[in-house]
Amino acid sequence: MRTLHPVSFVAALGAAALLAAAPLAGQAPGGRELLLKIDRNLNPESYESYRKIINIEPNGRKREYTLFTVKDGRDKVAALFLEPAADKGRSTLRLGDNMWLYVPNAGKPVRITSLQSVVGGIFNNADILSLDYASEYDVANVEEQGAEVLLSLKAKSKNVAYDQLRIRADRKRLLPTTIEALTATSMLVKTLHFKDVKDYGQGIVRPAVVETDSPLYKGHTSIMMFARIKGRKFPQEVFTLSFMPNLETIRQ
Repeated sequence: MRTLHPVSFVAALGAAALLAAAPLAGQAPGGRELLLKIDRNLNPESYESYRKIINIEPNGRKREYTLFTVKDGRDKVAALFLEPAADKGRSTLRLGDNMWLYVPNAGKPVRITSLQSVVGGIFNNADILSLDYASEYDVANVEEQGAEVLLSLKAKSKNVAYDQLRIRADRKRLLPTTIEALTATSMLVKTLHFKDVKDYGQGIVRPAVVETDSPLYKGHTSIMMFARIKGRKFPQEVFTLSFMPNLETIRQ
């Protein structure tokens, strides 16, 4: 195992971007640029997507949810439940560290936290309404590990769901293969496994499946499957509390 020198990634990121960029205080040299590239490889800066979340219990029982999700910039995400029928019309909104849940006929949106889950299972609200990793984490260390690179991340604030992340990414594509989420004491909370890289068009080539398991939920598995993702711009009113009941109107 050896410390990664940024020059190893000149072909992937561009020599000028790496050599000219000054690292932020407390960040590994070249680490932030790598993380920004991973963020953009996973998702456009602003996009819409359709995905299914499947929770599998130890007895084999499954619960499935279909969501239409939109994101704008670094800190705005909204999602609309399409299935199951009992949850259709529910919506969630994230603005930075703040999150809300809207339930039709239940009055105004209510606040929710990043560690709660609107779908149950192992994925929490921070996973479901995820922001760019570079928005919430600094890169503490970067290492080469054969055909992969390992980024060790530290949360920028205590409001983040996980104090530490370890992102293992393919060096050629700069796409995650696994992400380990840990507490401040380095206890493993969950592991995300990224699988089935797919070309979605518009230059978006990313894993279509994210599967997670946790030592805290033995025998449980949660899977997130992306059916479609594409870059798209939205009016700012889409990411407001008053628009939460109207997310259906922007589906194309």
